[in-house]
Amino acid sequence: MFQHYRKLALAGIAALAMSGAQAAETVKVGVSLSATGPAASLGIPSKQVIELLPKTLGGLPAQYIVLDDATDASTAAKNGRRFIEEQVDVIVGSNTVPTSLALSAIAVETKTPQIGLSLAAPRPEHLTWVFSMPQTVDVMNGKLFEDMKKRGVKRLAFIGFTGGYGDVWLRDIEPRAKREGIELVSVQRYERTDQSVTGQVLRILGAKPDAVFIGGSGTPGVLPMRELKARGFKGHVYQNHGMANNDVLRLAGEQANGMILPTGPVLVAEGLPDDHPSKAVALKFLKLYEDKYGPGSRDNFAGYAYDAYLLLDRAVAEAAKSAKPGTAEFRQALRDALEGVKEFAVTHGVLNMSPTQHAGFDSRAAVMITVENGRWKVLD
Repeated sequence: MFQHYRKLALAGIAALAMSGAQAAETVKVGVSLSATGPAASLGIPSKQVIELLPKTLGGLPAQYIVLDDATDASTAAKNGRRFIEEQVDVIVGSNTVPTSLALSAIAVETKTPQIGLSLAAPRPEHLTWVFSMPQTVDVMNGKLFEDMKKRGVKRLAFIGFTGGYGDVWLRDIEPRAKREGIELVSVQRYERTDQSVTGQVLRILGAKPDAVFIGGSGTPGVLPMRELKARGFKGHVYQNHGMANNDVLRLAGEQANGMILPTGPVLVAEGLPDDHPSKAVALKFLKLYEDKYGPGSRDNFAGYAYDAYLLLDRAVAEAAKSAKPGTAEFRQALRDALEGVKEFAVTHGVLNMSPTQHAGFDSRAAVMITVENGRWKVLD
């Protein structure tokens, strides 16, 4: 009897030891998303992807700590502090520029790698520890202005969010328009939470532009387009890739028809040439995502979240060769592995990182599309 209980006790100790060893090997990922608030149409698809992911990264067990920042920068900062208390190895998120920047400050302070899901490249002072999944403004605006030139646009108006997101687009558009010989005839701003942009649109119409660029994202970016259509604007309406999600199509209805925007390959994967480097990985992701959430549920921000997973899976495998999760050495090795990625195909394009480039997509990550009868259509 004594020997029997002794064996049971030893087995229990061994099990606890194995459990403790496994916990020590677990990669912790803090994920802050805008699942509620004005940017919910961006955050919800990202969250849905996290729910689909395998519980491993680079061959090691993975734990995802997922928090909602409600599209609020101060809440995102609180989430970031919570992640540090939980001793995460990496931070993922968030879906807007202000919330991502709030996390970046904490990532840099604590030397924790961050993979942002907002449409802005890392600030210079954040570059060492912060990476960004979405295509940069210059990559997308390059394609967009090519289209403007083809259509003979000479007079352009801009309306975008006040602050971070709108600033990112306007800083690129102002000098680019000048270089391309396009006159920027009106610049208007509005808040994500505004219910009307009538005054701004009337000023735009008074400037008689050939085209209007809208620097908004998610469903709040629909408001200027609806007002322009209601006021009889007949010129071209350009949006950006922050508008390429199905909630936008549902909210805008017929008013979305004809809008022109650049997007990542994942949204129109079936229409890509067979030799496009992202086609196979994008189709694999779309099957996984749409099998769960339904045909046509695809979304750019879902793709960004999945690309963050693919990037982490690769980087964790590399970092684990020299350090263990939960240590400063592992976080440094993970940062170094992320920075060393070269010619890595994901759903949105091909990533090439370097010490000076932490938002690694090139022109292969941009496809021009429009909306026809409520559906996305490739223009290229």
